[in-house]
Amino acid sequence: METGPAIFTGVVFALFGGGLLIWTGVRVRQRRPVALGVNPVASAALAGLVSVLALIIGFWGFGRL
Repeated sequence: METGPAIFTGVVFALFGGGLLIWTGVRVRQRRPVALGVNPVASAALAGLVSVLALIIGFWGFGRL
């Protein structure tokens, strides 16, 4: 009964983390700002950290099955 929410949560976090990581990588590679009005290095680092954490949480959710 609890595998449904675990799968849903894992998919949501994995998709969000993967999408954010790809988007951040593309923005950095094109030398465009990740967040407007913020230090480019800090915003890219924070976005990268959040994306990796979301991926870890997503895979942890899959591991709980």
